[in-house]
Amino acid sequence: MSAEMDALLERVNQQLETLEATLDGLAHVRARFTSEDRSVTAEVDADGALTGLWLAESVTSRSPGEVSRLILWACQQAAHEATVQRAQIVERLNDSLTLDRPISRATDTIRETLGPTRIVPDATTG
Repeated sequence: MSAEMDALLERVNQQLETLEATLDGLAHVRARFTSEDRSVTAEVDADGALTGLWLAESVTSRSPGEVSRLILWACQQAAHEATVQRAQIVERLNDSLTLDRPISRATDTIRETLGPTRIVPDATTG
């Protein structure tokens, strides 16, 4: 194989490894938030879905409305942290897939036609 083809295959393999690492990282995102008084802890996954909720016995002395607000607050804070983690993982993916140097004349042509290639997260997913 030519040196250009070897370089292209190496770049594709690196991108595939990065994509696999990204998918694995996203699958393992978990974020927890514990209220200041330690009465509520919420854990969420990468999508912000609740995966765990722990309540201290002290919540029994509070009104249902107060407990529900505290639970929602903890869930929102955990979801925010999960969003930050997910954004960092996707940013690393974007950085690795950005074409910062052409590998061959074919990629030069594509780059001239399309401009720099980047994967941009969907704004609706957070």
